Amino acid sequence: MERHQVPVYLGAMVAGGIVGLVAPGAGNGFERAISPVLAALLYVTFLQVPAAELLRSLRAGRFLAAALTVNFVVVPLVVAAMFAFLPDDRAVRLGVLLVLLCPCVDYVIVFSGLAGAASQRLLAATPLLLLAQMVLLPGYLYLFMGAGLGDVVAAGPFVEAFLTFIVVPLALAWLTQAWAARRRIGQRFSDAMGVTMVPLMAATLLTVVASQIPELDDNAGDVARVVPFYALFLLVMAFAGRAVARLYRLDVPSGRAVVFTGATRNSLVVLPLALSLPDPLAVAAVVVVTQTLVEVVGMVIYVRAVPRLLA
Repeated sequence: MERHQVPVYLGAMVAGGIVGLVAPGAGNGFERAISPVLAALLYVTFLQVPAAELLRSLRAGRFLAAALTVNFVVVPLVVAAMFAFLPDDRAVRLGVLLVLLCPCVDYVIVFSGLAGAASQRLLAATPLLLLAQMVLLPGYLYLFMGAGLGDVVAAGPFVEAFLTFIVVPLALAWLTQAWAARRRIGQRFSDAMGVTMVPLMAATLLTVVASQIPELDDNAGDVARVVPFYALFLLVMAFAGRAVARLYRLDVPSGRAVVFTGATRNSLVVLPLALSLPDPLAVAAVVVVTQTLVEVVGMVIYVRAVPRLLA
């Protein structure tokens, strides 16, 4: 499965789409499954890198500066250039902003690794990236959409996301590593969990798509209008990420990682936040999931194109 990750992920999304169409009543159940499946995926992701290696990676000052620059300076500027051309619908615009302004902290590790990027450095940076987006997103939304969005970006959902998707999985991964270092059964358990990465990623994608496909019926037009913006974002960020990598004079693997972190967005983690929005803004969740569909297809291209872009 590891040798054929991309087809597995695409197949999972297709399967999720079929399930969503055939059994739309199951959408609520799939929604409730998103958080535990994603938390399990992040636990296995953190388990792949020893705690000491994570701490060493956090000392890579230039890389972290480049990752923060591309995500919280360059990306908002790119989004600002596109914002005036987005559909006028407030919920659609909110969904686009929620997903594009938040850097990915999950499957970017997988795809960047496939392209020969310094995925361990990205893995070490995930807590910092999630904390930074928690702090900065309310201000960005205020700049783009004005006042009145206080309830939308309340601290509660983001604190819950940080605990659920970063603190708890990371603590469990470190405990598992300590167990594996002292007991043979712990090592066997750790090895067994390591082979679940691809199935968990596939399960996450299937669950997300199956939960949101039933919502497309009344919003297909709005969703279709944002697809070109997501595709354009991926194209622009490939070259913007390369420019930032060169600005900070990073080596090739680190430069590729910067390209990936600038292009991939936090759709799976912000989806629970979008799902908690009031009914008039409910279409925002579908807009967020649409970005996932476009991005995973884009990652298939990135895995092949980024090594040529930064060789």
